[in-house]
Amino acid sequence: MAFLFVLTVGLLAGTISGIVGTGSSIMLMPVLVYAYGPKEAVPIMAVASVMANFSRILAWWREVDWRACAAYSVTGIPAAALGARTLLALPSHAVDLAIGSFLIAMVPVRHWLARHDLKANLWHLAIGGAIIGYLTGIVVSTGPLSVPLFLFYGLSKGAFLATEAASSLGLYFAKSVTFERFGALTGDVFVKGLVAGSSLMSGAFIAKRFVLHLKPEMFRLVMDAIMIAAGLSMIWNAAQT
Repeated sequence: MAFLFVLTVGLLAGTISGIVGTGSSIMLMPVLVYAYGPKEAVPIMAVASVMANFSRILAWWREVDWRACAAYSVTGIPAAALGARTLLALPSHAVDLAIGSFLIAMVPVRHWLARHDLKANLWHLAIGGAIIGYLTGIVVSTGPLSVPLFLFYGLSKGAFLATEAASSLGLYFAKSVTFERFGALTGDVFVKGLVAGSSLMSGAFIAKRFVLHLKPEMFRLVMDAIMIAAGLSMIWNAAQT
């Protein structure tokens, strides 16, 4: 039953994230925590995120801005590995509490960023990659931060989805490798990640036809609701341990 639940939520999460550029980890993580516990759920989600981002790259291959991707990844990849190593030293309930609090805190932060007409260049992407990369290593998703960064750089629609996915792919791959090196990514966990990731990949291709029709205000409402609900779920789970 847990297996089918993960697949169902993963398909829905992959479709939504394929439309708005983020949200798959935020939606799927509480389900993985419920099914497998927080210590397994984090590396499972890392593997699934690699697959989800790869599928978005395939769906929008011709739209990738490789200069922006390189600027973000050159600092983000080592920072993500460092953040993942930090995460492994934390107790399970602290992982739940940190992730849940981060998701809820990102709601007002995202609104603050949206109110300011900021412009980003390649140097800003490199600096943002280092900060967001480290946070990505610790928490399940930093999409609410990386999304506005790439939008401020001037990307939109397919180009935004493809470039953000290509940049995040390196971060999640570094996170997965770090988990494997320190024994958190076992064969069983890897298979569970492949299963969750396959549903996210399917959703990404379903989403492509809807990308041009999503209204900005609906995106904001969906993301706020997802982050608050997922954050409260993680905090509740931490309180029970």
